[in-house]
Amino acid sequence: MATPHRPSSKTKIATPTPRTTKAAGARAEFEKARLVHPVGITGKEKPVDLIAQMFPAYVGRQERTAFELMRRSITEDCAVFLTLSGAMTPAGLHQSCIIPLIERGLIDCITTTGANLYHDAHRIIGHRIREIDPAAGDVMLRVARIIRIYDLGFDEDVLLETDKLFSALLRLPEFQKRMTTPELHYLLGKKVAELEEALDVKSPSLLATAYRFGVPIFVGAVQDGSIFLNIVKLKQLLGSEFKLELDIADDVFEMGATQHHCFGTLKKKMAIWILGGGVPKNYTLQGEPLLDQILGVPTSGFDIDVQFCVDPVDNGALSSCPAGEGHTWGKVSAESVETGSVYVHTDVTAVFPWITYALLSDPQMRRKHARLADSREQAVANLKREVTRRRKKLLATLDFPLPAPVAKRPRKP
Repeated sequence: MATPHRPSSKTKIATPTPRTTKAAGARAEFEKARLVHPVGITGKEKPVDLIAQMFPAYVGRQERTAFELMRRSITEDCAVFLTLSGAMTPAGLHQSCIIPLIERGLIDCITTTGANLYHDAHRIIGHRIREIDPAAGDVMLRVARIIRIYDLGFDEDVLLETDKLFSALLRLPEFQKRMTTPELHYLLGKKVAELEEALDVKSPSLLATAYRFGVPIFVGAVQDGSIFLNIVKLKQLLGSEFKLELDIADDVFEMGATQHHCFGTLKKKMAIWILGGGVPKNYTLQGEPLLDQILGVPTSGFDIDVQFCVDPVDNGALSSCPAGEGHTWGKVSAESVETGSVYVHTDVTAVFPWITYALLSDPQMRRKHARLADSREQAVANLKREVTRRRKKLLATLDFPLPAPVAKRPRKP
């Protein structure tokens, strides 16, 4: 039997290589990781406990992380900016989720589409949206004058009556001036709230609810919606008598001012909850590059970034770009990239009602309303002062050495 080799005193013992050191570190971190060990669901669990314990992997884990970050947004008293794309109000997501969250003080500012605000008004004036078969046949639906949004349908007259409603509202004296979309939607919300009270409407609209609780509503592509189409009609029919104009430059400035007011004046962290993607997502996130890169007003970006979207992340689409990519633009903070961001790869309507239920089942998820709409003028004035302080430096950014135009040679006859 061979004698086992024993190293002599002269034998050198190999020191750990960087690779083995890294492996040991990875092993140590792995050993500290949370165990995947759900127990059987009984039906008696609290929603918060169910999410915490029964969603350990895949999209379920993304959902759990989103819930934890949304809770953190509230417990850390962040200014919460919600973006809402897609046809969410026809699907009733505002009634099931967004309005209850506003009422509890959990949403401070909204960016959405004109379509979401327009379609919300159908129910105010008594019209109904119904579930339909998306494969029923669009040619026949058109003959029957039924408008389809995937598996939702409503009569074409609903559009015509809603057009009349907004045409009547937009002709009122208080609308005959230049304004931004938050001011437009605040005034519309006030009038719609009065209409709801007069008609004894039981389920309030998003416009009226935002007005009542002082939540500003921005629409980044306002011309891409039927409320604006009625503005086009009124301008053509009434000419100079109709004086409503939307100032897009002031609108973008006001978004930046609202965010500057939150982190600069109110000293709050900022969170963004993104439902879908599209223009509302970028319109809200671009407030940070506007402040820091364009106007020279320092900011670090959103501190918490939660997104629910079905789009793939790897095709360069803006709707699905993750927080890390946004950080390179200055849109979200380094803290967000490291510990405060999640992309939930799912359809909003399949997940967000459950998240809302879990949040609102906790009585501590309630805050005093920030009423940012009441601070609009102050926020804009504050940011203008910051720009004035930097005027000399900003003027130096206006010039670029453009090449002289090349003289055109005369053509030969």
